[in-house]
Amino acid sequence: MTEEIRRIRNFCIVAHIDHGKSTLADRLLEMTGRVGDGKMREQYLDQMDLERERGITIKASAVRLEHKGPDGEVYILNLIDTPGHVDFSYEVSRALAACEAAILVVDAAQGVEAQTVANYLLALEHDLEIIPVINKIDLPSARPDVVKQEIFDELGLLPDDALAVSAKTGEGCREVLDAIVERVPPPRGEPDARLRALVFDSKYDLHQGVIGFIRVVDGSLTARDHIRLMQGKQVHDVEHVGIFDPEMVPVERLSTGDVGYVSAGVKDVRDLRVGDTVTSSKDPATEPLPGYRVVKPVVFCGLYPVENKDHDDLRDALEKLQLNDAALTYEREASEALGFGFRAGFLGLLHLEIVQERLEREFDLSLIATCPNVVYRANMSDGEIRVIDNPADFPDPTHLESIEEPYVKMVVMTPEDYVGPCMDLCETRRGTFVDMRYGESGRVYITYELPLAEVIVDFFDYLKSRTRGYATMDYEILGYRESDMVRLDILINEERVDALTAVVHRTRAYERGREIVDRMKEVLPRQQFKVKIQAALSRKIIAATSIAPFRKNVTSKCYGGDITRKRKLLERQKEGKRRLKMVGSVEVPQEAFMAILKRDE
Repeated sequence: MTEEIRRIRNFCIVAHIDHGKSTLADRLLEMTGRVGDGKMREQYLDQMDLERERGITIKASAVRLEHKGPDGEVYILNLIDTPGHVDFSYEVSRALAACEAAILVVDAAQGVEAQTVANYLLALEHDLEIIPVINKIDLPSARPDVVKQEIFDELGLLPDDALAVSAKTGEGCREVLDAIVERVPPPRGEPDARLRALVFDSKYDLHQGVIGFIRVVDGSLTARDHIRLMQGKQVHDVEHVGIFDPEMVPVERLSTGDVGYVSAGVKDVRDLRVGDTVTSSKDPATEPLPGYRVVKPVVFCGLYPVENKDHDDLRDALEKLQLNDAALTYEREASEALGFGFRAGFLGLLHLEIVQERLEREFDLSLIATCPNVVYRANMSDGEIRVIDNPADFPDPTHLESIEEPYVKMVVMTPEDYVGPCMDLCETRRGTFVDMRYGESGRVYITYELPLAEVIVDFFDYLKSRTRGYATMDYEILGYRESDMVRLDILINEERVDALTAVVHRTRAYERGREIVDRMKEVLPRQQFKVKIQAALSRKIIAATSIAPFRKNVTSKCYGGDITRKRKLLERQKEGKRRLKMVGSVEVPQEAFMAILKRDE
């Protein structure tokens, strides 16, 4: 091992959401002098406007720090800050693959929470050194000694190994830097071996094309090298390599153990995939590095441009977004009502919201998103198992043996005062009670098993409103269970509107059908003829209403006289409206779709 490699430490910061990862990263940047006076701001590594507005980390981001260790030597610390929300756990797993250690941040007031455990298990999978850090010790409700015991009881980490810090005030943060130097092993790798570098993230630049964020595992990489991508087989000439300072700064060489970026003029976003291995084209490595497990989306929705001419722009935008968001999937689909669009898959509702907002902001698109739905498994009468990610593809009940839907294990954390409303909400969402336990400082942990379909749309909004914002939730996928699901069709003048088709539980079908039918009546424009709006299960109408036609007073010119003359005029008007209904069709305006697909809060 060379002297340079011996002084490199690669680590990431992981934690449950709101436990203070980004604030701790800010303090480490400040203490190592990486950010100059006057330039420091909160959430420094969160570059996206969305991250700053919402106060959450969405994308993992890297930075190179320098710290003088307890032995007086200067060490290079490559830090990767990661998201905490369950929807972005794939970002965490990618960051962990580029590191030798993880700093596990735990809130001194809230203790070990669901995502803390999930991230700990992810770090164990990657065989990383784990440094527990108890943050927010400056809070009046902080209980570091209790949390130390929790870390031992729930994670099996020694209480004495935990560092007590306040990322807000900076107390104890220097000890974190020293612990990284002393406890984290230097990178494993062969400086003289053939080049192997793992692509752990990437982004698209208008001038440079696709830029790959890499961790060099073996060998070294310089500008003007010729590289091969082992998965895609493409060969490219390196234009420049660099490090994160935290902005991208070009350097002459990236050596074994370094974390940095490579720009090789890659124009097609499909050529440089996250998880690919970069090697030399002249002397390539024989074995690629282990990549990442393919992430399977659990929530789907249709994304359509408001203007059909924007279809190609939407496709290009999704392609570029998928480059650094491996969990986003999409395929083309067409709807009679909305035209051409894409069926997109996500890891959760927050992930869907973020992607939609990024498409609208970063690529200046106006979009309509259909109602989110989960993936169902249909067991057909002939033994075939079909995967249904689009409600319009739901099979005919006569050929269906059974239908299965995904279930989640939900943990709701709430103050004691709101236990009743939380349990009531879970019960109304077809939940099955599992467990309830009382924690420190009056918090209650309620565990339910719920269908994922009942969680993804508006569960979090209702939970917040019922608990005045005090409750939080976390969930993990359990698997599929048999349910009595049916397809709900919406018909306008007896023609099915495919974009409004939904899969619902039989017990909720009437309620949801009535809700959509009533909303349609409010938003559809009146016609010269009567418009029928119906909700149907198979061929059975379960809710119906109609919109009265415009009607001209054709008898206004008749002043008295024979009644047959008036009747004749009214009959002629009636016949005209009947003919108009036969040839006229109701076009649902885009604004109506936007109003109908937005569920009541």
